[in-house]
Amino acid sequence: MIAPIRFAAVLLIVISMAGNARAGKNDTPPSPGPGLDELIATALAENPDLKAAEERLHLYEHKIIPAGSLNDPSLSFSFSNYPVDSFSGNVFPMSGKVVKLSQDFPFPGKLAAKTEIAEQQAKWYRALLAEQQLQLTRQVKDAYYALVYVGRAVSITEKNMKLLDDFIRLSEANYEVGKGQQQDVLKAQVERGKLLDRLYNLRQQRLTSLANLNRLVNRPSVTAVAEGTDPAIAAMDTPLEDLQEKAESRRPMYAAYRSLIDRYQAQHKLAELDYKPDFKVGLAYTFREPNMADSGTDFAGIEVGINLPIFRDKRDAAASEAEAGTRMALAQYNDFRNQVLFNIQDAYSQVQTNHDQAKLYKTGIIPQASQALESAINGYQVGKIPFLNLLDNLMTLYTFELQYHKAVSDGQRSLARLEAESGQTP
Repeated sequence: MIAPIRFAAVLLIVISMAGNARAGKNDTPPSPGPGLDELIATALAENPDLKAAEERLHLYEHKIIPAGSLNDPSLSFSFSNYPVDSFSGNVFPMSGKVVKLSQDFPFPGKLAAKTEIAEQQAKWYRALLAEQQLQLTRQVKDAYYALVYVGRAVSITEKNMKLLDDFIRLSEANYEVGKGQQQDVLKAQVERGKLLDRLYNLRQQRLTSLANLNRLVNRPSVTAVAEGTDPAIAAMDTPLEDLQEKAESRRPMYAAYRSLIDRYQAQHKLAELDYKPDFKVGLAYTFREPNMADSGTDFAGIEVGINLPIFRDKRDAAASEAEAGTRMALAQYNDFRNQVLFNIQDAYSQVQTNHDQAKLYKTGIIPQASQALESAINGYQVGKIPFLNLLDNLMTLYTFELQYHKAVSDGQRSLARLEAESGQTP
């Protein structure tokens, strides 16, 4: 009576497992800790690399005002025309103490060009910050769904190991009463060993995935995460052409490259203006002492000067540098656009493929595999199917369950990539 009792218990477990597989359920209770939305918010607020990018933006924003400001004026004091034999200020009429105030003025347009260069540089880093936020959101989603899949794989593997233990006890009981073969017992034990080896690897992967996710949100590596219920099967309703067309206005890196082009154009404008002279205006006041020629009337003076931009080679080089920079930025812009169009199409097709695969497993393959397992159990019960066929059906269902959850996880990860590539912010 031992074998039939054990077999009935195993049958109930298998039927329950098959029902869960058809429904796509997961009986693992959710882990404590924040969910995906909270993780994304925490990452955007606490990620150290993102904070560094924010401070880098502030650094370049603070460069704008100095770039468009005049140099500080110069104030000087001198003793003018004092005789070297006595250094007396009341002997000669040209002797006096001179106070001079001067200011440099760049050629009109130069300060505006420098301001434009600094502003475009700040725009570049502002767009990089927005791009980094977009990519960080994607990375958190990717790490989260990778963790969810490994968690499901661990749960499914543990469940199948328990079921295999019952199958092993069943095969041993049948072998003891002469209804089974020793190879049935050995084969079941080998399969359990293989599952145990996979379980070790999956648990290690789970720790690694958890540590990677916590790294992104700037938390201790072993902090728990709420994995929640099974993720939905990813789907994208927006046509591919719309995603590609709107990416140029949504993706921050497009704005970054446009600011880079504008920056080199402003740099070229400044290089052209550098052929023009800068100006210098000064005011001087001479304090004189009474002397033999007069009563020491003070002198006042004004000066205007310009620099002479006669060394044209360096100015030609600066203009050529700006032109080359503009061409480089345009080429980078076009290359980036082509790469984004390809990435969107690739991610879009991956989402569709993962969606179709998950649907196929959930509505077709897994129910059929479950039915095949139930049929094998019934056949084994009446002696029409050998134990190895029963074991093979169990492992087949296990493999399909893993592949289903892998397709769901990969679909969500591909969807996160598609959102990031097309510049969508859910």
